[in-house]
Parts: sequence; C-alpha cells; structure tokens
Amino acid sequence: MLLKIALVADPFIAVPPADYGGTELFVAHLAQGLKAAGIDVVLYANGESKVKVETHWLYERSRWPIKVPEHAWIRQLNHTSWAIREASHQCDLIHLQSFPGLAFSRFIERRIVLTLHGPHQTHLSEFYASYPDVQYVCISEEQCKQESMPQLRTIHHGIDVGLYRFTAQKQQYLSFIGRIAPVKGTHLAIDVAKRTGIPLKIAGEVQPDHQAYFESKIKPHLDGDLVEYVGAANLEAKNELLGNSMAMLFPIQWKEPFGLVMLEAMACGTPVLAMPGGSVSEVVREGVSGYICRSVREMANRVTNLGIQPATARRYVEENFSIEKMVGEYITLYKETLNKVRRVA
Repeated sequence: MLLKIALVADPFIAVPPADYGGTELFVAHLAQGLKAAGIDVVLYANGESKVKVETHWLYERSRWPIKVPEHAWIRQLNHTSWAIREASHQCDLIHLQSFPGLAFSRFIERRIVLTLHGPHQTHLSEFYASYPDVQYVCISEEQCKQESMPQLRTIHHGIDVGLYRFTAQKQQYLSFIGRIAPVKGTHLAIDVAKRTGIPLKIAGEVQPDHQAYFESKIKPHLDGDLVEYVGAANLEAKNELLGNSMAMLFPIQWKEPFGLVMLEAMACGTPVLAMPGGSVSEVVREGVSGYICRSVREMANRVTNLGIQPATARRYVEENFSIEKMVGEYITLYKETLNKVRRVA
C-alpha cells in the first residue's frame, strides 16, 4: 500500500530553517527520509520552505521571532485548520507538530499523529487527555515518563549525517550553539571558558524574551578574544563552528526534550560536554560521543581531558541516530496507527 502522509508544521519558520528551528529541521529530515523510502509526502509549511517534496502553504513568508503572540496565534490557527481540512481529503494520515491541530481532529475521519516537541506542561497533558485516539510520539524516553496518554511511543530524532562535514583535526576553542537563554546555560558555558582559559565561540538566536538576559549575563563578557558571539548559525556556519571545535558545551538547566544540536556536533566529530537533564543520558554516550558533567567545575576539568576520537563520535551518530532509523520507526508507527479503529470524540 502506497502511503500518503501529511506533515503539518507551523507557518512561522521555513522547513528546513535558515538558522534557528529544531522542529523545522526535524520535519525536513523526516520529509526527505519518507520520500526516499517511497512514501508520498505532502508538507504544509510556509512558502519559503525548500524541502523537495510536495509543499502547500497559506503564508508565503516566515515570521520569526514572534513579536505579537496574539497575532501569531491567529496565524497558526488559520494555517493549521486549513492544512488539516485539505489534508483530510487527500492524505491517509496527518502528522502534526504542535498541539492546536488536535482541536480540529474532531471534525475529520483521518488518523492523527502528534510529535511532542516541547516540555511537559500540565495544562497541555490535560488537553491531550481529551484526544485518546491520537497517537502521540515522544522524542525521548524521559519526556514519555512525564505523560500518561494511552497511545504513546518514543522515537528519537535522526539527522542526515551527510550534511555535516567530519573534521578530524580540531582547533583550540569550545563552542556553544542554541538559544541564548537561562535554561540553555549560556552563562555557564562562559564560566567554563573563564575557568579553563580556552576560547568560547557562541552561536544562537537572542529572542525578545531573553534580551535582558543577553544584555546582563552574556554581553559584558564578550571580548572577541576569550568569549565571542558570532550570531545565529545556518548549516554552513554550524559545520564550520562545530567541526573545528574541540568540544561543544551543552550546559542545560532544564529537561531538554531532545537537543538536535548534540547530534550535529557529534556528526562533525566533535564530542559533547553536557549537564544532566531530559534526553541527555539517551543522546550522549559516556566516553564515546561525549561526557555528562554534574557541575561547571567537572565540565571545565573534562575539557582538558577529552580522550574521544572524532571518528568514534561520528560513527556513534551514524549507527544510532540516522534518518533511516528514525524514518523506519515512523513508517512502522504510521502503518500500525492506520490499522487501529479510530473513534472520533
């Protein structure tokens, strides 16, 4: 049976993203992988999306970062309701990436899959409970432990390793890529650089909600020598920054649902030094692809004693987090979901 799957992304960021957008990068990898596996894919995103699958859009341009949440909410509802209505007429299954689309599932007969990309929130879990026939996908086992929906499964993200240049010879600097936000621990990465005297290059987006954090905790330390901020990073910039880095710091301060950038670093042959929390213990294999550090001091000590071969880190990603592995698990899930009896609430 030839499957036709609708992938519904939010309309704010292109698929794949120009720089920031972990969910949109996941959708791009999944769409490409499904097509390569012989699955018919229809992507609902915005008009700037460049994935080589059939793409439909209501809004032509990306709008990120979000400046007026109320306006963004209207845009998201309009896009999502339109996408679900159209997909229900031509696709076998609809795969959502955000929760608002669930409200429209009551009006259609198509099966729904929702991948949970964000952190656990009690009010959202209560909302999910109203839709027990939806197949939910966690992106880490740790995330799944916080939910109780009857149809729940973990599928780890995968990446197209071929997009990332393997670099065996590293330069003497550390890297940090991610939102510049307290939960990402950017200030802790700076602390590691100061303790070790090893330069740190920071890449990432400063969103409006975290401008004050950037101004008070990050900017005063930017001297262009020990600590450098290079701005947002597209794929080419990630390859350059991560590939040449001796290690990527991931000092998170929250339960990170996954953290794709860890895979991107490893694919470049760069070990990850991470704080524990969320998916970290599922993604970082101690002594193989990086280390899990319980404190800034431990992270700083580990920087001077890495002992991980770049080729080993890359091979770890190829064997455990490939697009093919992720796509195979989603195809199995789609088929199982389509074989279940669905009750419309």
